[in-house]
Amino acid sequence: MGKLLSSPKLLAIAIGVVAALLISVAGGALGASFGFGWFGGPIPFISLPAERVAYIGSYPLLNTTVMFWFGGLILIFLAWRATRKMSDVPSGLQNLFEVIYEFFGNTVDGVAGGKAKAGRRFLALVSTIFLVVVIINWVGILPGVGSVGRIETIEEWVHHHLPKVEAKVQEKHPEYTPVQTEAAALVHLLEDHGEDTFVAFDGSIVPLGRGEQARVPLNKIITFSESGLHQIEEAIHDGDDLDGLPLLDSIHSDIKKGVVQGEFVYKGQDFKGKTVGLLVPFLRGASTDINTTLAIALVAMFTVQVWGVRALGVRGYGGKFFVNPISQGPIATFVGILEGFGELTRTLSFTFRLFGNMFAGEVLLIAMAFLLPLIGIIPFMGLELFVGLIQGYIFAMLTLVFGVMAVASHGDHDTHAGDH
Repeated sequence: MGKLLSSPKLLAIAIGVVAALLISVAGGALGASFGFGWFGGPIPFISLPAERVAYIGSYPLLNTTVMFWFGGLILIFLAWRATRKMSDVPSGLQNLFEVIYEFFGNTVDGVAGGKAKAGRRFLALVSTIFLVVVIINWVGILPGVGSVGRIETIEEWVHHHLPKVEAKVQEKHPEYTPVQTEAAALVHLLEDHGEDTFVAFDGSIVPLGRGEQARVPLNKIITFSESGLHQIEEAIHDGDDLDGLPLLDSIHSDIKKGVVQGEFVYKGQDFKGKTVGLLVPFLRGASTDINTTLAIALVAMFTVQVWGVRALGVRGYGGKFFVNPISQGPIATFVGILEGFGELTRTLSFTFRLFGNMFAGEVLLIAMAFLLPLIGIIPFMGLELFVGLIQGYIFAMLTLVFGVMAVASHGDHDTHAGDH
């Protein structure tokens, strides 16, 4: 403490850090409870599936796909820069890539038996998985990822939710016509989600300071009442003509407009007429999409099977899973079946390990940006960089271990067991 007080520079830094932290607290969701919240914003919509951002022909382009290929292009560019002017005395990117290559070269040789070049068959896939996973994890926390996107309108939101409700209505009332089914589903949707809230936009942006309290409920966007919904249900039940029903036409009109219809005031500002919806980010970390992690896991485990077949032959490798119960005994047969299930469970564990860690990290960053904007998120971004590196290393090492196990014959396992 004495050293801190005696050094003006250290004291100024400490005061600056404390002041920045206090401003961050006051400007976020915590400060909004006391009338501050200058930097606050609504919590972004968190979706397990990746969101569509555009169509390329009939192909739906997902935000996680964009980030996966962006990470791939970065990796290709770095590899090109590292190898375009190679020298005997490496420096810069060439030095970095040679360190990575040498590290994994020694690692695969050590795990595969310790002899020189014993594990070179594994080197290409193991090092590639490490680099790909690390890159797509790291680019997923760049500024703008998850916070810049398009507006999902109320009409789109209804379109996404209505089919599930229609299916339930059709199952309960198979005698309804398509028009009656749609109207009944819309009534149920409004009854169940009338209090759901949406973000109010100024054009296409959300101004700073417009936090969770500024989210507009659905019943302020679509004008309806319980009695009105009950009248629509009675008209459906009585078989009345729904095409000319004023209440239903008004609801459809409000859905299409997608703006605040009722009175909603936040900090003295009337939101009536403002566009409302949900933010669908253009960019989202590729590892937070289970399809990405499943694809990497499938490539890894398929290659593991190829290694096993090439090393032991079809019969030798298949003998690990299909054991003759007469010659080897029923226990060995059961163990072989478990080995087969083990290959499947490894694929699943690969998939969910990476997905779970990175999706949880994304939620953590969203939560901290909501609570402590600007300053509070910085330590957690550093943590995510570390976690992304560790996840890449774990994924690569598990692929290596499974590959070494695949090329080992039953005799090798028995020998190791006897040695122990």
